[in-house]
Amino acid sequence: MPAAVDLTPVYDFLPCRTPESWLSVAVKSLPLLMIDHANCEKKAAATAMSLMHRYTDNTALLNKMSRLAREELRHFEQVLKLMTKRGISYESVTASRYAQGLREKVRKKDPHKLVDTLIVGALIEARSCERFAALAPHVDAELSDFYVSLLKSESRHFMDYITLAKSLASADEVADRLSLFSSIEQELIETPDVEVRFHSGIPQRKGP
Repeated sequence: MPAAVDLTPVYDFLPCRTPESWLSVAVKSLPLLMIDHANCEKKAAATAMSLMHRYTDNTALLNKMSRLAREELRHFEQVLKLMTKRGISYESVTASRYAQGLREKVRKKDPHKLVDTLIVGALIEARSCERFAALAPHVDAELSDFYVSLLKSESRHFMDYITLAKSLASADEVADRLSLFSSIEQELIETPDVEVRFHSGIPQRKGP
């Protein structure tokens, strides 16, 4: 991993590290994982665009989400290119419980809804970054180089989200909501899951 990529802020932000039991299954399920990764990149871009459409009066948000959306779509294209090279068909797979599990506790009315949405976004981006780093030493050189290449942008994305949240609410509110969502995130990561996905918990079986 390049020395220039300091993941300490990511590790400090997340409530836990990826369990070895997830990693051992994930590295044996790379075609499926790559399909889900492509889906995640599309969804990340869509989330950024949705925030841009909804909060047109927030210039800082517009600038950060515009850049983020472009980068996520570029990542999608890169995953798709790797999949094509490897003969992996872009098939439909179900989404993991992860993102929905986090979003269930998002408050319904603004400005609280936006604060929660940004905190959830920060956790998702931080977890993506942490999993790229966890996977990189255990996959082939081409895929490892790709995952390492994503670390800088993904770590910046998490910082963009949490910085925006802190600009909209008090330090106490952000800390309180982050504590809530972090506890949910940790449970989703550390408890058994029925599927292996990029953000899934501990898989109980392999397969679509």
